[in-house]
Amino acid sequence: MSDSARTTSALDTPPFRYDAKMAEQIEQKWQEIWARDGVFNADNPTGDLAGPRAELQPWFIMDMFPYPSGSGLHVGHPLGYIATDILARYQRMNQKNVLYTLGFDAFGLPAEQYAIETGQHPRVTTEHAMEIFARQLGRLGLSHDQRRGLATIDDDYVKWTQWIFLKIYNSWFDPDMPNEEGSKGKARPIADLVAQFESGKRLTTDGRSWADLDEGERSDVLSEYRLAYLSESPVNWCPGLGTVLANEEVTSEGLSERGGFPVFTRNLRQWNMRITAYSDRLAEALSDIDWPEKVRLMQRHWIGKSQGAKVNFTVPDHGKLEVFTTRPDTLFGATFMVVSPEHPLLETDAVPAEWPAGAREAWTGGFASPTEAVAEYRAQAAAKTDAERQAEAGGKSGVFTGIYAVNPVNETLVPVFVADYVLMGYGTGAIMAVPAHDDRDYAFAKAFDIDIIQTIDPTGVEGVEVPEGFSIDESAWTGDGVIINSEHDGFSINGLGKDAAIAKVIDWLAAREIGEPTTTFRLRDWLFSRQRYWGEPFPVVYDEDGRAHDLPESMLPVTLPHLDDFSPKTYAADDAESSPETPLTRAEDWLNVELDLGDGLKTYRRDTNTMPNWAGSCYYELRYVDPHDSEHLIERTNDTYWMGPREGKPQGGVDLYVGGVEHAVLHLLYARFWQKVLFDLGYVEASEPFHRLFNQGYILAYAFKDSRGVYVPAEEVEGDEKTGFTYRGEPVEREYGKMGKSLKNSVTPDEMCDRYGADAFRLFEMSMAPLDLSRPWDTRAVSGSLRFLQRLWRNAIDEQTGELTVTEQPADEQTRRLLARTVTEVTEEFEHMRINTAIARMIVLNNHLTGLPAVPREVIEPLVLMVAPVAPHVAEELWQKLGHDSSLALLDFPVVEDKSLLVEDTVTCIVQVNGKLRAKAEVPADISAEDLEALARELSPVKRTLGDQEPMRIIVRAPKLVNFVTPQKK
Repeated sequence: MSDSARTTSALDTPPFRYDAKMAEQIEQKWQEIWARDGVFNADNPTGDLAGPRAELQPWFIMDMFPYPSGSGLHVGHPLGYIATDILARYQRMNQKNVLYTLGFDAFGLPAEQYAIETGQHPRVTTEHAMEIFARQLGRLGLSHDQRRGLATIDDDYVKWTQWIFLKIYNSWFDPDMPNEEGSKGKARPIADLVAQFESGKRLTTDGRSWADLDEGERSDVLSEYRLAYLSESPVNWCPGLGTVLANEEVTSEGLSERGGFPVFTRNLRQWNMRITAYSDRLAEALSDIDWPEKVRLMQRHWIGKSQGAKVNFTVPDHGKLEVFTTRPDTLFGATFMVVSPEHPLLETDAVPAEWPAGAREAWTGGFASPTEAVAEYRAQAAAKTDAERQAEAGGKSGVFTGIYAVNPVNETLVPVFVADYVLMGYGTGAIMAVPAHDDRDYAFAKAFDIDIIQTIDPTGVEGVEVPEGFSIDESAWTGDGVIINSEHDGFSINGLGKDAAIAKVIDWLAAREIGEPTTTFRLRDWLFSRQRYWGEPFPVVYDEDGRAHDLPESMLPVTLPHLDDFSPKTYAADDAESSPETPLTRAEDWLNVELDLGDGLKTYRRDTNTMPNWAGSCYYELRYVDPHDSEHLIERTNDTYWMGPREGKPQGGVDLYVGGVEHAVLHLLYARFWQKVLFDLGYVEASEPFHRLFNQGYILAYAFKDSRGVYVPAEEVEGDEKTGFTYRGEPVEREYGKMGKSLKNSVTPDEMCDRYGADAFRLFEMSMAPLDLSRPWDTRAVSGSLRFLQRLWRNAIDEQTGELTVTEQPADEQTRRLLARTVTEVTEEFEHMRINTAIARMIVLNNHLTGLPAVPREVIEPLVLMVAPVAPHVAEELWQKLGHDSSLALLDFPVVEDKSLLVEDTVTCIVQVNGKLRAKAEVPADISAEDLEALARELSPVKRTLGDQEPMRIIVRAPKLVNFVTPQKK
């Protein structure tokens, strides 16, 4: 310990009572020492952060990237950070080299919206918010390696985000190439694809040789393969925010998640990432990582792997209409088809000018012709969001197109409808409808007077329960059964079960080349463009023909130009006809640039979109490992050490990743996708970014509303559940949920640190409940955690003199045994992230010590070491007062050397007669069954109960149970 650690302060003057004031002084002192001495620095094997601790076993723990909010933190925010800090400290004391740091996911729409409202640059707002965030978390004493902190808005970080984009852009997915995960399909450099075209191994779609294509045509061909590509695609356009949103950013009501503005479907030229190429691998690899089952199920559902068949229905004189179905066994019951309003078939003359013969009145919607009906319906659909289109009512919305298609299995003509609940972006944009066996198809058929043909009969099928009175005339049958009404021209599947029927139909379709077995996925390609200013610019430029050219790495990073006006072009929030015009279109000097990209100096135009905020959070764990390496995304030796596969984590990745379940799909799926691409290309060692995932719960709070429905300060509300709650004498209603300033129930960590000290706050947050469960906040209960620390302090320090009061005399047998049991139990609880029960075990030992005349050193020191991960500041101070010159942060966590202390000398034996308790006795833990039975017979209550009876049976479970069974009186 250096001299500065012993500088005279208020800690050296009476009284020496541990309270909030002393806690603050202790916390400041030790945080300064930790920072000055680099106590929490994690060493890399090589590079500027190399050091001797890299000889230890690595352990990499991470919190999910926080977004810095200018409003600061409430007590719910630090829950996960405190937990990860405790685990990081615990693992350091197990002599592991722990990588633990924190950065900021600093691009985002909130800062841009604030800039639009106030004119303040988003960087200024964001950096100020980061300062607030860092200061508030800093008070908690989190043991971060400060050298590794970063923010996505740092130019160095933007460079690597753009570098990864270019690697993805210059890659393609080869479905036939074996990958290192043991399956097929991997990313390869686009140069490998060019070589295949040049050699003739791979042909272009139209059959022309590569040599016959000009540069523009070659570029267009490669765009069909690139993992990052431009396309005209339907997007969620939100005029109120002036940007395009991902599906996940749109509510089920068709409004933007932020702001609640209407969202409309538009076709725009956007960057996309071909995450769908990895659908199978992303689903399969979920079995190899240690994640909560609910998260794995959510990802599998989002990926949405379905096995079935593609089937071609013929549209006379207009080719084929392809559908995908998971139930080809029901083809004989397909009595109509539905296409999306965006389906290409509707752009052709397949839509007739007059209603064909046989068109029923319910099909026409009152329109004079199919062309008029289809045009009007498509216009209405364009003004709806995907969410609105897929709402339950959408199943009855549609119009007949005038087109008939031929059902391939029975050659019947089926009408083709257009309906907005079918989306072009999902599957083929067309479905076959089997109303007898699908609820939505049934509702549609009933509404439009379409035939319903039952092809599955559930009656008499073993294991299938049919509701009494069921009739296909009243509802669809969606359960199992045997196939009926499914025979034509010598082909029949009647009498077969589902699986056999599906297999037979697929074989029949494949033999005639009108269908094939197919696996599809619900997952769509990742829309990667945002019409915003505050994001990473794309490292591409466009030539006069509008074709994209990637910039060389030497030109990275492409930084944002300075703007004074961050607003998109002004739109009315309900302006469905508007189109995006981004803030970057104002930066003319930045947009138009002269570059020599290999064929002379030319003028190019930059992309006016920016990347989504998901981009920077897809790989930050890699830069945590090597934050200062300007030559590599991550240096290979360091990557192998921290992230590489090893025993216990065959796919590699971060050892423990902690965060909220709200990121179960998007962030985690995107990060896995980027990691796999980089893995395929040989830039990283791990095929998965995060080996173990843990979802912490939340801290919830009560909020109160007055008679006007206005929230009132929760701190000033009086009363309880029995008497009711009042605010300034007036009754208020209580609700339970989130904590926030708008709800007037927010409590900040600063308030808790001021009132109780950071260690008491940390201790309370961890002791409230198991880490994975949500828990209610109660400010008054924090005092209980402070009392525990005060008792710990008094067990070692005289509050009047400040003198050490521990004794060097050995502890008594009972205390030594309790210590051994506590060390064993606390270790077990920490290992399994049961921090609340670990604290409970330490409280029991601490309370025991308060009853001793003097606390033995041999007990208080291991207790202080056990407390250190949870309440590190007071533990460090006590350790120093116990006479030690070094920080305890890197010392060994206590272990039980004498295992005999864990063996109980005596146990309580339960003695029963006919199962009823008659006596208890303290017996030796190693007593034999014979001796235990003899002892039990001599107990007075047993003698009285048995009398002269001889038990017909005696059950002995030494040393804890004896049960005498006697004949029962009738």
